[in-house]
Amino acid sequence: MKDCLFVWLQYALPQRSLSRLIHRLTRIRTPWFKNAFIRIFIRLFRVDMSEAQERDPDTFASFNEFFTRPLRADARPRSEARDAIICPVDGMVSQTGNIHNGLLFQAKDRDYELGDLLGDPDWARQLAGGSFATLYLAPYNYHRIHMPARGRLHRMIYLPGRLFSVNAATVRSVPRLFVRNERVVCLFDTDAGPMAQVLIGALNVGSIETVWAGEVAPGRRRSRTCWDYEGSAITLDRGAEMGRFNMGSTVIVAFAADRVALTGGLRPGQTVRVGQLLGSPVSSVPVPDSDSA
Repeated sequence: MKDCLFVWLQYALPQRSLSRLIHRLTRIRTPWFKNAFIRIFIRLFRVDMSEAQERDPDTFASFNEFFTRPLRADARPRSEARDAIICPVDGMVSQTGNIHNGLLFQAKDRDYELGDLLGDPDWARQLAGGSFATLYLAPYNYHRIHMPARGRLHRMIYLPGRLFSVNAATVRSVPRLFVRNERVVCLFDTDAGPMAQVLIGALNVGSIETVWAGEVAPGRRRSRTCWDYEGSAITLDRGAEMGRFNMGSTVIVAFAADRVALTGGLRPGQTVRVGQLLGSPVSSVPVPDSDSA
């Protein structure tokens, strides 16, 4: 009953207007306002500032700068295995598994189509039968997103949608949640074959950025928009930053069939961190040089 009330409230809320308001508030630079905002947030969510490059909360120019703060170089050690597929974010495992009949598992009695998630039928075919991990970022988590494997960018797609919360209650209650929400789909050719990394928008998510395009969402566009990078030189190393959420949300990473074996110990509810082992390649496929694309 509690879940239902929370979800129905979200249907009634002006999701986009509320998120635009949060977008503006988190960028206010007035010292007394942003300092109070940041300190209240740190106390409320027990944020560990010892991991941050800059530990003094008052030095951040805005709440958003604090929220997307970089960590110390030694704060997130990577898995030592050279070919390891690493976790792209700090957060919690929502679901992991295989993509059966083009479907990804969301929650009990709830699935959704890979093709709907990606907005690209060709890449949905390439990833059919593969594996996926859905990773939820809480407000207190580190909010930069990294590469699970070295890869060359092939395409980026913006898909408009709603801005439902992506917490556990909404995941359990809203059918096809991740294909209803606004999202940015990033498609890579990696050392472990084709990979999709999908950045899901949510209520109060001020924006989604990538390192090569800057802020992609929100935008004035309200229809599917595609940027092709085939043959480009945009290649990111394993562990490199590829994007960020300017508030909390979810990342879904998907791999092709018989290319990546996810770590068997991953379970829903488990806490994960950037750099820890997410999986291992079944076979390595070198990323082509841009000159040979």
